[in-house]
Amino acid sequence: MITHVRRTAAVCVLGAALTACGASGTPQHTAPPSAASPAAVPRTATLAPGPGGLTPVFTNAPRRDKAVALTFDADMTADQGPRAAAGEHFDNPGLIGALRSLKVPATVFMTGRWAEQYPDEARAIAADPLFEVGNHSYSHYSFTTSCYGLPVLPRQRMRSDVERAFTALRAAGVTRPMPYFRFPGGCYDDQALRTIGALGVTAVQWDVVGGDAFATQADAVVRQVLDGVRPGSVVVLHCTRSAAPVTEDVVRALVPELRGRGYRFVKVSTLIEASG
Repeated sequence: MITHVRRTAAVCVLGAALTACGASGTPQHTAPPSAASPAAVPRTATLAPGPGGLTPVFTNAPRRDKAVALTFDADMTADQGPRAAAGEHFDNPGLIGALRSLKVPATVFMTGRWAEQYPDEARAIAADPLFEVGNHSYSHYSFTTSCYGLPVLPRQRMRSDVERAFTALRAAGVTRPMPYFRFPGGCYDDQALRTIGALGVTAVQWDVVGGDAFATQADAVVRQVLDGVRPGSVVVLHCTRSAAPVTEDVVRALVPELRGRGYRFVKVSTLIEASG
């Protein structure tokens, strides 16, 4: 998810940093009904479906508690296998190591193709109690007609793409993926929300754009997060070395600064739970 924006009935405004338009439902505790969705997950905080069965969307928790969720998109599109074979790194073990050493809980949204490329890393992340793993689609293709140059996924393939990602995650050893889905590029509309509604997932967006994609200076990313973070925020960053090479440095600088300001780090599931 290198670029970030999403669509509802109205289109969000793009500035130098992208921000998410709000949309959320009522938290509930339920296991998703579809066998291809994360049915193996125990009862987990999700949001109630929207009108007409639309997939609910979560952007941030209420602003009453100084908790923040760092989220990391592990991006790899379906056609990038040759680039990985040629030595391009779509993973970032140094970043995961930094989160572990700093004892920072986090939510990692993996594409199915990423989990296939890095099954050992996917399995290790999922097995670590610091982390939880969400679905970032299989192909990392766009779920809308225009999303910053991403290939467009036909409507009839949207549900199967999400299901295929869950299958790939489990095959890689992520035995209990969370019932959370992040749209590639952050782009969606009501048609996309309706099409995947039967899967029982909650779409997880954000209210703080880290801006680490293709960044070359960690300090600028740290400043952008610090300027935007508020109690209950969801921050979007990346777990892809080739496209976000400074993210480990960002985390090492950002975490102590936020802790010094009284923030604690939690997973997305904790924020959704707190929304109740």
